[in-house]
Amino acid sequence: MAILLMVLASVITAVSQLLLKISSRKKHVSFLKSYLNIFVIVGYGLMFTATVLNTTAYRTVGYKYGLAISFLAYALVMILSSLYFKEKINKPQVVGVCLIIVGIVIFNI
Repeated sequence: MAILLMVLASVITAVSQLLLKISSRKKHVSFLKSYLNIFVIVGYGLMFTATVLNTTAYRTVGYKYGLAISFLAYALVMILSSLYFKEKINKPQVVGVCLIIVGIVIFNI
């Protein structure tokens, strides 16, 4: 159950980051409106929800497994940005994800 909470938290984190990215790409009429719009408010609300889910899950999931599962958010953001924003996945992004995977493998040895 706790592992499913962590996977759900990773998906929620990826969605919240996409919402924040959507907001950052829009032109806002004022500095205040750039922070007080629906995308930012929902994005930070989802980020808070993901934090609560992760905190709850870490009570029963070991730290090693939690790190491996939370990596999912980085990969999801890259994939969803590619699908939603039509961004190309470039070599530095792939290298970065690979380095994260190598780090997780080394950490779990």
